[in-house]
Amino acid sequence: MSAPKKLYIKTYGCQMNVYDSERMAEAMGGAGYVETRDVSDADMILLNTCHIREKAAEKVYSELGRFRELKDARPDLKIGVAGCVAQAEGEEIMRRQPLVDLVVGPQSYHRLPEMEARLAKGEKALDTDFPEEDKFEALKARPKARRGPTAFLTVQEGCDKFCAFCVVPYTRGSEVSRPAGRILEEASGLVERGVREITLLGQNVNAYHGVGPKGGDWSLARLIWALSEVDGLERIRFTTSHPNDMSDDLIEAHANCAKLMPYLHLPVQSGSDRILKRMNRKHTAQSYLDVIGRIRAARPDILLSGDFIVGFPEETDADFEDTLRLIEAVGYGTAYSFKYSTRPGTPAANRAQVDPSVADERLQRLQALLTRQQREVQQSMVGREVSVLFEKPGRQPGQMVGKSEYLHAVHVVAPDIRPGDIARVRISESGANSLAGVLI
Repeated sequence: MSAPKKLYIKTYGCQMNVYDSERMAEAMGGAGYVETRDVSDADMILLNTCHIREKAAEKVYSELGRFRELKDARPDLKIGVAGCVAQAEGEEIMRRQPLVDLVVGPQSYHRLPEMEARLAKGEKALDTDFPEEDKFEALKARPKARRGPTAFLTVQEGCDKFCAFCVVPYTRGSEVSRPAGRILEEASGLVERGVREITLLGQNVNAYHGVGPKGGDWSLARLIWALSEVDGLERIRFTTSHPNDMSDDLIEAHANCAKLMPYLHLPVQSGSDRILKRMNRKHTAQSYLDVIGRIRAARPDILLSGDFIVGFPEETDADFEDTLRLIEAVGYGTAYSFKYSTRPGTPAANRAQVDPSVADERLQRLQALLTRQQREVQQSMVGREVSVLFEKPGRQPGQMVGKSEYLHAVHVVAPDIRPGDIARVRISESGANSLAGVLI
């Protein structure tokens, strides 16, 4: 029997790319590949790319350039680009970087084994179609290895919102929801492999409307309730959501579904109604605050996370102050903030840009406020009891690290705890980005 070929995958960007990389590895397993973490040992290199940030494509070309020596030393090494940059750039990648053998978009990676077979014949392979077949179903069932205690599971892809700054509708396509029965089947398989917590993924996950096992449309809330009945699945999360799709039944699930964790990532992007309109967000600052109020009434202890873009075209000092006021009103446990970056082809790309130095100063002020809120929330956990799902050993002897129900990283000295164990912990200390505690 010949030795298996080695596959090295580098993943950029969102959790969905992490999930996609896992499925790519499974697909290539059918072609005789096993994963390696050593790029110099690889027979195939795949870069699973993200196109959200500025100069994303240039970073990919720079990364590819570092593989030139490997390719020169081993001409049979196959190099591929997958994901959203692949979708956006297509043939341009092969034209600019001839060492690339394969380019595949995020909707076509189930075809990787067929593409690899073409490479074996000395051909190059490009596939950035939006195929009609279900890529998830097209992946052949194979024996699966044991998993860690947490996993991502994509339930919805694409977006129909067309925010003025975002390339997702162009790289991932329109909103598509996976059938509920197939999601439940995949979740059960993950649990059989050791998973105890699943995070449901989608570019606009709370717009989920998949067909149910017996027909009819299921909402995300109905899917969550069905998942909560899977034996061995102890925790459910979901990301990323849009404020306009926080339905009554989903808010009610936060109140009453014990397995749905008290953490919600709900991006707002700006606190200025004028900028929100220019962003094509289709909500106002007040409507966002109203949704937050309803969620907190349903689950008072919920930890909220958000996304913010600073320096969006035409943003004034007054617009920025509106954003700071919204942040003060909400009180975030964690958040992600970025300086606006131009994405070619999006409506905002050709508008009057904010001076970079002004945007930098605003970002520093906003991040200082968010950091203060995060530390206040973490400090408020000291003395409280939390439930921790332990995932891996820590840096110190006998130390284990896991996540609380609020998604805080928690470390304890507990030599007898194993990955996958869930235990009650009393928080004793708050650090910069994690909590310390003792087993109860």
